[in-house]
Amino acid sequence: MKLTRFALAAAVFGLASLAHAGKAERDFYAAEVQPAVSAAATTLKQSCGCDVKFDVKMSTYETVDQMRQIKHYVSSISSEAGRYCTDAASKKAICQLKSVDISRTSSADFKFSGGKGIATTDESSYPHWGMMTTAIDK
Repeated sequence: MKLTRFALAAAVFGLASLAHAGKAERDFYAAEVQPAVSAAATTLKQSCGCDVKFDVKMSTYETVDQMRQIKHYVSSISSEAGRYCTDAASKKAICQLKSVDISRTSSADFKFSGGKGIATTDESSYPHWGMMTTAIDK
């Protein structure tokens, strides 16, 4: 129930921030991006035991092509977390992550400090799971 409320709140917030976007962008966000973000949060909870909040800075994205990088990034989390979180030490390392801000900049990167991840995508790439774990699991 709690996750459903979070997903609903995130969807409402996300759609409100897409008010300036066109129909194609709003539709892609609702049908592709938001479900992928929710799936990543669920996977981290189930596989690693972490409650990680994602905040997509939609004002930095203008096109569907740019938004695809968000989907690729969070999909990498969904596909890799279960393989990574196989022991207590790995789960502890990943669960240092409490929140992730996702935005578009001039380069793809992942930075981590004080429980917060900053994931940036660019026009054609995203921070993959290995970039994220390297930054977190030091």
